Amino acid sequence: MSVNTPENRSNRKLLIGGLLVVLLSINGILIYMNYQKKEKTEEQEEIIRVKNSELENQIKVYEALKADFERQSQELQAMGLENDSLEAKIAAINTDLNQLRGFRKSSYSLADQRRFRDRASAFEKQLKEKDAEIAKLKEDNEVLYTENTGLKVTQNRLSDSLTTMKTTNLDLSEKVKVASRLEAQNINVNIINQRGKEKEDSDSEYRAKRVDKIRVVFKLGKNDVATKEPKTIYMRLIEPDGAALYNLSMGSGTFEIDGDDMYYTAKRDFVFDNTQQQLSFLYDKNAEYKKGQHTIELYADGFMIGKANFVLK
Repeated sequence: MSVNTPENRSNRKLLIGGLLVVLLSINGILIYMNYQKKEKTEEQEEIIRVKNSELENQIKVYEALKADFERQSQELQAMGLENDSLEAKIAAINTDLNQLRGFRKSSYSLADQRRFRDRASAFEKQLKEKDAEIAKLKEDNEVLYTENTGLKVTQNRLSDSLTTMKTTNLDLSEKVKVASRLEAQNINVNIINQRGKEKEDSDSEYRAKRVDKIRVVFKLGKNDVATKEPKTIYMRLIEPDGAALYNLSMGSGTFEIDGDDMYYTAKRDFVFDNTQQQLSFLYDKNAEYKKGQHTIELYADGFMIGKANFVLK
């Protein structure tokens, strides 16, 4: 049996003290190692945070560059200009943006950071140079616009003057046209019977069944404005029902008046010489005439120049 002597008690105390020292040392080492690990983790987290912050800032820089280059492209297009180099820069920035966004899932090294910062600096320099170029183009365009505006004002004034002159000339032409209108005077309608006898009736009334042909005689009034030239007179013989006699085999046709086509019964070509010349139409219907009031209308140069009525009983 062991004896609890003072020496044994002293050894036990020394052993316990040693164990405590060892335990405290181990605990200190563990605490230190945990601290070091925590510090390293925090350091790594800070590195990741800095990397992510740098990456996101760089992405924003490239997005701003892209927006500015697109603005420049739109400004040039508004001036009617195309610039392939701008489109190439925009495509290059898009490629860089895709690479930068890809770093969100991979390592973004210091070399990568320097490379993209350098490229961004080069793009920013090109952007400033292009802005200066566009500003100069806009200034030149303003000068050209002012000059063009002045030219347009002058052109509009000339155009207005020409329009006024044209309107005046048209008015004068219309007045001359109206003034040069021929006038058929002393229109007489005579009938020719089956025996070839021509009869004039001051009452302008004839028996329909006796009429074989109709002769219309008139003279042209004097007109010093009308041009001495070949002209055509159209005659319309309108029956009581309001329809004009029309027979292609007898020389009928159509002519234009006031923009519309109108049927004529017969026409006569002549040379106007302003001598109050006398003209006539001889018309053979080749059928019995209707009873009632008939109308003779004469046209030349787009105007009605005379009108007369006669009655067949």
